[in-house]
Amino acid sequence: MKKMLVTLLSVVLCVSFLTACGDSGAGDVLTVGTNAEFPPFEYLGDDGQPDGFDVALIKAIGEKLGREVVIENLEFDSLVASIGTKIDVAIAAMTVTPERQEMVDFSDSYYEAVQYVIIPADSTIATAADLEGKTIGVQLGTTGDFIASEIPGVTVSSFKKAVDAVNDLINGRVDCVIVDRNPALVFAENFPGQVVSLEGVQFGFEPEYYAIAMPKGDTEMAEQINGALQELIEDGTFDELVATYIEQ
Repeated sequence: MKKMLVTLLSVVLCVSFLTACGDSGAGDVLTVGTNAEFPPFEYLGDDGQPDGFDVALIKAIGEKLGREVVIENLEFDSLVASIGTKIDVAIAAMTVTPERQEMVDFSDSYYEAVQYVIIPADSTIATAADLEGKTIGVQLGTTGDFIASEIPGVTVSSFKKAVDAVNDLINGRVDCVIVDRNPALVFAENFPGQVVSLEGVQFGFEPEYYAIAMPKGDTEMAEQINGALQELIEDGTFDELVATYIEQ
């Protein structure tokens, strides 16, 4: 009997040890949601996997934290709702807004942006007044979507992917597209002679700030990510990523 009890105790201790190891391993994985349809911040690389500035940044943050980063490519408008369930955090050129802050917390901002307006090369749109009566293409759930929805006298056409909005612009199904500055410049470069990107300032658009979204109230997560982000800024890694992905 004594021998049997010792054996049972050994089994229990072994199972407990393996369980603890399993929990520890799971904690070392940081599952990150993104939307690989927003170059140069997110896009699919030649290998079919998400790439871009944001992907490289969160991987560098994961390295600082000693955590393996697993990227999940999701629809942009599902990212916030997926935090805390499907994913741990989201990085997707996501602007900090009061509406989003009601549902999630954000890291320190890592990039300043502004909305641009993409128009056909022969369009006469030049100011906010010219948007009246127009059909505006936007990516669903983005700041461009929010802004367009508040412009009086326009029709908003929403798309899952920003590039689909630009394709409809080229095909004459929308009059312009509102999207963040850097993707707008990429689209103008990819469709030379067909579209032009206009600075948002002439339309009255205000600067906005990208940050990493995380579960509401998770102060430990915020401290870790903000600390790693600050280290990347101080050691020059952040500027290297900007030079590689954005200021090419």
